[in-house]
Amino acid sequence: MNTNNSTHKALSFAEKVKEEHLNLSPIGIDTLQVNITKLCNQACHHCHVDSSPKRTEQMTKLTVDQCLKVLEKYPSIKNLDLTGGAPELSPYFDYMVEQARALGKHVMVRHNITVIFDGNPQTKEKKNYLPEFFAKNQVEIISSLPYYQEFFTDKQRGRGVFNKSIEGLKQLNALGYGKEGSGKILNLVYNPVGPFLPANQAGLEADYKKELWNKFNICFNNLYAITNMPIHRFKEDLKRAGTLEEYMTKLINAFNSTAANGVMCRSLISVAYDGKLFDCDFNQMLELGFTGNTPKTIFDFDLNTLKNRNIIFDNHCFGCTAGAGSSCGGNTA
Repeated sequence: MNTNNSTHKALSFAEKVKEEHLNLSPIGIDTLQVNITKLCNQACHHCHVDSSPKRTEQMTKLTVDQCLKVLEKYPSIKNLDLTGGAPELSPYFDYMVEQARALGKHVMVRHNITVIFDGNPQTKEKKNYLPEFFAKNQVEIISSLPYYQEFFTDKQRGRGVFNKSIEGLKQLNALGYGKEGSGKILNLVYNPVGPFLPANQAGLEADYKKELWNKFNICFNNLYAITNMPIHRFKEDLKRAGTLEEYMTKLINAFNSTAANGVMCRSLISVAYDGKLFDCDFNQMLELGFTGNTPKTIFDFDLNTLKNRNIIFDNHCFGCTAGAGSSCGGNTA
């Protein structure tokens, strides 16, 4: 299905998929990705969620419990991927992690690191206990670090973010995170600073590991290179700079059918703070919800029906299929 909302009309994503003779139907659901809050201690320029310290949207405990019921009911959904905002700022974050772990689920957290030091911007609640909490519950940490240099990181995420991130990474390393054989996984995320496609992921990972170790004695497991999606805050930046059409053309020209086959919407379901269901976090932010008889919320979740749904595509999907591909787990090709 193609809603065709994008300003770029030269070629729709659906038309490109048809032209390439691709079948992008779901292949299963192994991950429940839950956006538990839009509140964040930062307001990054590239944020597709438009998160900030002023946002108030929070998932209720009733909805959190329903997510946990779904995880318990369906053993094939092995992963809980918690995101936000800064997911740790939800009043039910700790509870949800502990309950999911008790169900035997693998828990991943999209952790911005600086929340350890900044805490909750609205309630002033401290979050300096998080590194130990993550280690105790064997949480996989996925943290954004736009670059291994201060200037580029702070340009995208705000003044002082790089130095806080380095200090937080040192704390995580001290608990075993990122160290070979520890079982405590620490992955970093690279986003280009500007309207560019990510460079080669393997090459970036090698550079990151070398620079962070040589300068700060910091180690990590994997680097994920993620394309900036042309929606919300980043899209508005492109419009102001007059480069939106140029960026869309760049994404379209870099379309990779192999990357398209690996798009994350084929194996996960995204849950919004209010319980609504979506194909991915990006569709969630654009409110491209399910139609017809497909379950609309976590309260009417049905695995078999969702596995047979028609994924909703639009032109922002070119961001996931450009070059080596882009997903919450990095390259898809």
